[in-house]
Amino acid sequence: MATELNHTIVPAHDPKASAQFLADILGLEVGPPTAHFTPVTLANGVTLDFDAYDKVDEHHYAFLVSDEEFEADFARIQQAGIAYYADPACREVSQTYTGKKGNRGTYFRDPNGHLMEILTPAPAEQSSDGTTEPE
Repeated sequence: MATELNHTIVPAHDPKASAQFLADILGLEVGPPTAHFTPVTLANGVTLDFDAYDKVDEHHYAFLVSDEEFEADFARIQQAGIAYYADPACREVSQTYTGKKGNRGTYFRDPNGHLMEILTPAPAEQSSDGTTEPE
């Protein structure tokens, strides 16, 4: 069996609200609680398990999405009035980026200060049906 990421814990002041925030942006559902975790399951089966922490250190989470999903996610960011940036230092306000290979992306912060990123694969990495091909 190949090694895969199964889940990761996302520290949050309010796990339910934080999970819902991300699910709303990505067009996903918040799963039923598992023990004290509030999960959001990605298309590849990896779960982000939001858990209550008093002190939250900021982390970075990047989500690879298709061009169509990027447009939908980005529209939800804009409609919600969420600040977004073209750089991880959050200096290039209200901008997206285009990578050297032609992929696009943007950064935004969740309610806990985590730096979230949505990005598309480079066009050369996509097949004709929009799915990502390995390099």
